Amino acid sequence: MIISLLYVVESADFIWIKGQTGLTDGNLSSHLSKLETAGYVIVEKRVKNKKSNTLLKLSAGGRKAFEEYRKNLAQILGTAEN
Repeated sequence: MIISLLYVVESADFIWIKGQTGLTDGNLSSHLSKLETAGYVIVEKRVKNKKSNTLLKLSAGGRKAFEEYRKNLAQILGTAEN
């Protein structure tokens, strides 16, 4: 779900992704850590209005992987309907 959300926006902050997914801070952090390690997500930590802010972007590799996933899923669903 995180990848699909980031696929349709240029970037998003941690709080927005948290709100969209319904994940807790800890669960979202864990998922993001794994996605960052895989090279799918770029995590940028910065200060905004004197507060810590985490900005998330889909990497080129993450975008490519998601497009491949969508293509494979479409093929599977197309095959299942026949």
